[in-house]
Amino acid sequence: MTLHLTGPIYDAAGQFRPEAWVVDGRITYQDPGVVAQTVSGWVLPGLVDVHCHIGLDANGPVSADIAEAQAIANRDSGVLLARDAGVPSDTFWMNERADLPHIVRSGQHLARPKRYIRYYAQELEDVWDLPAAVESQARRSNGWVKIVADWIDREHGDLTPLWPEEVLIAAVRRAHDLGVRVTAHTFSHEALPGLLAADIDGIEHACGADEEIAQEIAQRGIPVTPTLLQVGTFLDIADQADAKFPAFAARMRRLHAQRYETIAMLHEAGVFLPVGTDAGGTIAHGHIAQEAAQMVRAGVPIPDVIGAATWRGREFLRAPGLAENEPADFVTYATDPLADISALKRPQAVFLAGNKQV
Repeated sequence: MTLHLTGPIYDAAGQFRPEAWVVDGRITYQDPGVVAQTVSGWVLPGLVDVHCHIGLDANGPVSADIAEAQAIANRDSGVLLARDAGVPSDTFWMNERADLPHIVRSGQHLARPKRYIRYYAQELEDVWDLPAAVESQARRSNGWVKIVADWIDREHGDLTPLWPEEVLIAAVRRAHDLGVRVTAHTFSHEALPGLLAADIDGIEHACGADEEIAQEIAQRGIPVTPTLLQVGTFLDIADQADAKFPAFAARMRRLHAQRYETIAMLHEAGVFLPVGTDAGGTIAHGHIAQEAAQMVRAGVPIPDVIGAATWRGREFLRAPGLAENEPADFVTYATDPLADISALKRPQAVFLAGNKQV
């Protein structure tokens, strides 16, 4: 069936288009001259969650049925492209489903023993095993590998880096030789210099960034995913840690208190801030609109957030947007999301390859 989108439409470059058509599941801006079904409303390319964990919950990997439900929750929220950012189980099968979001996999988290969430990571006894582990996880991914750069050190009682700088440099170099990119979890300031020295391709959270680090991140063109929904849980984490790890608890409270200021600083420095919910652990799936609203609350302008959640996010993941003859993956809204970020909470319809899902 041919569709006629009466717009307004924001295309793969974020440019305004008054109308478009869907022919054989692909977008075109040239009138095909055939009878078409009208689809009205504001149109955005399918939303992008660049940091979620479809196939994972608080206790580790989940069954295929639960993973499917997680994917559907994302789809129904308008997310049609997701980077898993670390999942122990195989979710490649989802990309064979025409009714589910496309998954960009990062393989399994890479960490040290007892230095990350139980059941999540491949845990390496020897730090120098990291480059080989990166190569192994690259085979389980389709574009990315995920390193845990810091976590609480129970002997130290606070966040500390997991890897020496020279190990990170070797690991990222191995990934680049294999044609994959590397992103890293980090809450602390201490882990950031090593990641920058290693020429990391992405940073998750970056709660400990200061102005000097923010400037260097911007100069290197490294995207930072704020995950403000996750950072919003830091007070609960601190409360649980008070008795045994007071230094860690105090740090988490500081990071929580300055979370909006940190993101505003990174934006002002010129850092690209993709939108990622960190769903799949303690955060429920399908909350891309809430994450976007948190970024706006931090001071990131609505057009920048919408761009990050759509055309710029897709460009970052090297995925199609809504350019001529690309797959017609799009979401419609009754009102303009670029004028009111809360419109993202109310998708009117969701289409994958021109087929209506919601």
